[in-house]
Amino acid sequence: MEAMIPVAAKKDFIRWFLKRYRLKRRECVWILNYLLSHEKILRNVHFTDDAHFCPRAMVISTTDSNGVPFRFYKGSLMTTDAEKSFHDLRLHPDEKMFIQLNFLKSNSSPHYASVLEDNPYFPLDQQVSERDRQIAQQLLKESMTTMTKETLLKHVDEALDANDEEQFLALSAVLKELNILEER
Repeated sequence: MEAMIPVAAKKDFIRWFLKRYRLKRRECVWILNYLLSHEKILRNVHFTDDAHFCPRAMVISTTDSNGVPFRFYKGSLMTTDAEKSFHDLRLHPDEKMFIQLNFLKSNSSPHYASVLEDNPYFPLDQQVSERDRQIAQQLLKESMTTMTKETLLKHVDEALDANDEEQFLALSAVLKELNILEER
C-alpha cells in the first residue's frame, strides 16, 4: 500500500487533533508529537478504523470517548504499554503502522475523514455486502411503511369514535394514497 495521504495532510490533522482533544494517556501525546517530527515514520502511518485487525497498530482514545485508553498490536501480541509501541516505532520506521483514534463524533469529522484510509486487513466476512445493504434498506422501508399504516389506522379509528368526519376523510385519503404507493 502506497502512502495515499500526503505527509503534510497527516501533520495538519495531528496538530488539529492535539489542539482539540485530551488523550486518556499522556504517552499518546508524546507518540503523536514524535510522529510530527519524523516524516519517514509518518509516511508509513495510516489512520484507519478497526486497527486491531492490522499486523501493527495502535488504538488511541480521547477522554471524551468510550474507547480503551491505549492498545498496541504487533502480530498476535497486544500490550497497553505505550513505551513499547514508541520503541517499536523508533526501531522499525519502515514498517506500516495503523492508528485508530477514538474521539467524540469521529465518524462525522471532516478532518479525520481527510486522513482516514480503508483498512486492508478488515476481514471480508465482517464487511457488509451491497446485497445485504439493499436487504437492510428494504426491511427498513417496509417497517416504516407498516408503522405509518398502523399509526394512520389508529387515528382513523379515533376519528370514527369521535364522529370527526373531516379528520376521518383526511386520514382515509392519506391511507389510500399510501396503499397505492405501496402497490407500485
